[in-house]
Amino acid sequence: MIKNKKISKSFISFLVASILIWLLITLSKEYTTLLTFPVSYHSIPKDQRLEREPTKELDIIVRTSGFNILKSRFGSMTLLLNAANLTKKSLNRYYFLTKNQINTIQQQLNSSIQLQGVVLDTIYLEIGNLISKKVPLKPNLAIGYHIGYDVLEAIAVSPDSVMISGPEAQLAQIETLSLGVLELKNVMADFSEKVKIILPENSANIKVDSEYTTISGKVEKFTEGSFKIPFKVTNLPENVELTMLNKTVEVFYLVGLSNFNKIDKNFFKVVCDYTISKENNLSYLLPKVVAKSSFIKSFKVFPNKIDFLIQK
Repeated sequence: MIKNKKISKSFISFLVASILIWLLITLSKEYTTLLTFPVSYHSIPKDQRLEREPTKELDIIVRTSGFNILKSRFGSMTLLLNAANLTKKSLNRYYFLTKNQINTIQQQLNSSIQLQGVVLDTIYLEIGNLISKKVPLKPNLAIGYHIGYDVLEAIAVSPDSVMISGPEAQLAQIETLSLGVLELKNVMADFSEKVKIILPENSANIKVDSEYTTISGKVEKFTEGSFKIPFKVTNLPENVELTMLNKTVEVFYLVGLSNFNKIDKNFFKVVCDYTISKENNLSYLLPKVVAKSSFIKSFKVFPNKIDFLIQK
């Protein structure tokens, strides 16, 4: 039978103490190593803005104790780089040399950490002038109305445009801003809905003066009416006389129920342009409604062809 050998508490204590002493000796020594820090940029002119996200991390070479290395690698410090003095490379592209930022970086490090150098020698920034402009909003509608119902007038968007601001190059590509989809079903009454304004992709540097707009509409039941309307033939030469079986056409129209009694036949004007028939070698005239009430939603004319004979 094999007996389990028990490890004495004094041995464990000795082992732990030895490890701690070794760690203290190791971490107290100085090392030259590479540390990586997140970076941000300050002192960019107020009338300018970054068009594209620049370098987000910077590798620096330092000499310091193991304690400071360990602390830095588990810390959350961000290095601030001064972007006040930039050199222009092209239209929107600027740069600065990191060697000119040595003192700025050193001042942000622990006094016991000695900066030896920066791995990246040049940092490029894409900066554009800030401008503002007004752009219209483009609705995205998916509205279904109950049978016999429709909007009484054009759907309103309020506000129908917004001011946006950002780098000139980015704003030049924006002519309109789309809205989130407004989906309504079986609509029978007036509606007013708040809808989000959608910014284009890669537009983190663009600001808009409002995040939402309101889409509203007046909804009503529609009904059909009709009138027999006399028509007039236009552009008929003086020496030409026409014989026609029809003297009138019937105009069928769709109108909101509340406006039905406001419509009369005098609101309509129908003409037939003889020139169109002659130029297209047609033996009939094409009646066309050239005037109607603004209350009318839609209309159709019957018959849509008027046969004629030329009297000789």
